[in-house]
Parts: sequence; C-alpha cells; structure tokens
Amino acid sequence: MTSVVAAKSGTQWSIEADGQSAVVVEVGGVLRGYSAGDVAVLDGFEADELSPASAGQILAPWPNRVRDGQYTFEDQKYQLSLTEPARHNAIHGLVNWSRWTPAEQSASAVTLEFELPAQIGYPWSLTLRTTWSVSAAGLRCDQEVVNNSPSNAPWGYSVHPYVQLPGVSVNDTLLRVPAAKRIVADARLLPIGAVEIAGTEYDFTEPRKIGDLVLDTTYGEITHGADGITEVTIADPSADRRVVVWADDKFKYWQVFTGDTLHGERFRRSVAIEPMTCPPDAFRTGRDLIVLAPGERWTASWGIKG
Repeated sequence: MTSVVAAKSGTQWSIEADGQSAVVVEVGGVLRGYSAGDVAVLDGFEADELSPASAGQILAPWPNRVRDGQYTFEDQKYQLSLTEPARHNAIHGLVNWSRWTPAEQSASAVTLEFELPAQIGYPWSLTLRTTWSVSAAGLRCDQEVVNNSPSNAPWGYSVHPYVQLPGVSVNDTLLRVPAAKRIVADARLLPIGAVEIAGTEYDFTEPRKIGDLVLDTTYGEITHGADGITEVTIADPSADRRVVVWADDKFKYWQVFTGDTLHGERFRRSVAIEPMTCPPDAFRTGRDLIVLAPGERWTASWGIKG
C-alpha cells in the first residue's frame, strides 16, 4: 500500500489485490477511486479536486436531508446547521469534510478513524472506524461506530459512490433495484409519502434501461436474499458487463441518482447508488432511526463488485 499527500483531499492511500485497486483519501475518509483491472468502476475525482456532488463520501450520523435542520430526540429539540441553504436543509451528516486518521494499513486494506466531537445540534461524541479492502470479490467497506456519550445518540448511515460502465450512457444502462416502494419527495427533496412502484416507470425489479427517466429517488421495502444481502445492479445491454453495489441487512433503503443536476462532463455520466439505513428526514420522523446506547458498538458492511 502506498500513501501520497495531495493539497485538497489530503493523504491518499492506495490499496490493491487480485487485479482490484482503490484509493481512499484523508478528507472525509472518502473512496476516491475503484478499478477492476483496467476498468474504472467508480466515477471518482482527482486527488487535488474537491469531492464533486458528494462523490464517494460517508454520510453520517445521518444520510440525505433533515428538514430545516430541526429535530426532536428524546424530548429535546436540536438545530443543525443548514448545509443545503438553497433548500433550507441539513444534508449528508457531519463527517464528510473532516480529516480522518489511519489506524491500520496493509497492501490490500486500510482502516481510517474519525472522532466526531459533541457539538451544537448533535451533542454526542462518536468514534467512526471504516475499513476499506479489495480482493477478488471486489471492494468491501466495513463500518463501525461507537457511542462515547453518556446518553442515547440518534444514528443513520449511508455512502455516496457513483458507479459507471465506461462508454455506456446512463440512458442506455440497464438498472435493477429490488424494491417494492419509492418515497415521494417534495421540491426540497424531502419525503411526503410512499407509493407502490409495481408497473410504474420507477419499477426496476427486472433489469431495464433507465432511458430519459430522472432519478433522485429513495427506494424502500427492499429485498434481501437469504444471506441478508441486497443488491442494486447496472449493466451494459450490449455486453456481458455489470456493476453490483451490495449491502447487508442493516440497510433498508436505496437512493438512486442519475446525476441530472450535475454540470459539464459529470451530467448523467454515472449513477449514484447509495445504500441507506434510514430514509431522508429520519431525525425528524424517527422512521428506521438507529438509537445507539452509551458505549454501544454498531457495525455494517457494503461493497462493489465490478
């Protein structure tokens, strides 16, 4: 494993094994790149570039959005900073622009840690520990968090990888999402209900082309296999190529984003496939919100097969 210091995303850790390689960076503990052989599976970014549109970021202690940054937890009201001011939301948690530190390193794996301090809006102290590894099975991420506080802490987790099939447009990409419902969102991309998707344009339970459909969609009632794993797949309709994003049974939702609000070359170039433990606005609604007891350790795993 090698490490190189870059100006904007900090130290770079490169890991490699069995023809698989990945790069993880200090700022945000972000997954900056992942390749299978000579194919760039992840639509990443350059070392001296800010992560565009949350590419590869860890989203914690909440994923997606919190309406007005306001929530009540165990009878106490809290106000988060509005990090999406145009929509008056708090978005994507508190760890994605902080510097993470290496804890363990090898040729094929790196473990990074971040101590999240108690702060205004989220007065709980957490230790996050992320292990990134590559093998013949692809890329794997094992996430751990410990609540260091003397009281219960609200918790949600997601990641934001953009995956791609080089040379295949988003319109021509075959998508499969094992879900029965989608969350209906308002103009601020906040949930206002849920509907069945069978037979609708959002139904990708069988692989089909995305076409010109615009997706920034939360899928729920997802299917897990007998092994507890759920998978979203993109595939090339004209070749035997596909990318699978998988997640364990801690994840109850998938967010799928076709990049329509991105600019320049990134516009609809890849698909963000995000496993989420809870839906948007879970801090307010409490839906599938995880509550970490004092000293509790929580773990989850997800990965990409390219």
